[in-house]
Amino acid sequence: MWRYFLPIAFFVLLVGFFLRGLSLDPSEIPSPLLGKPAPAFALPSLDDPAKTVGTDTMKGEVALLNVWGTWCAGCRQEHDTLMAIAAAGEVPIYGLNWKDDPDAARQMLRQMGNPYVANGVDADGRVAIDWGVYGAPETFLLAADGTVIYKHIGPLNLGIWQQDILPLALQAREQQP
Repeated sequence: MWRYFLPIAFFVLLVGFFLRGLSLDPSEIPSPLLGKPAPAFALPSLDDPAKTVGTDTMKGEVALLNVWGTWCAGCRQEHDTLMAIAAAGEVPIYGLNWKDDPDAARQMLRQMGNPYVANGVDADGRVAIDWGVYGAPETFLLAADGTVIYKHIGPLNLGIWQQDILPLALQAREQQP
């Protein structure tokens, strides 16, 4: 009797895992950084390599960190949304230019507009690895104390911004000392 029951039980369990997996949203990959201090970094600035951009630059204000590259189609897709967020002035946006040619990045920002307060150049991708980046674009919401509040994988749009991220940003701003 057991030799018939075990394969059936295993099959039912396997089907349960598959059904659960089908209901998950692939853009909602949990981040081990949520609720923890953001990994510290200091990178050369895209605009002035003699200056640095990093976690110290963003501390003291609720901010977005957007991982992007000129080679990334999704980054170009979300660019208008980032421009609208920057124009509204509710949350400053910092960029992490990931594994990109700095000249191409500067050219793209000149052509499409620059929504970023500052950009750090992550030429070798080490900072992105520390942040658990799967691929560009990815956007992190940081509290004023540098804690990671939210992570979004994929291109942002105004619906995601208004429904998911902005309420968290406003709540974090209210909790600032």
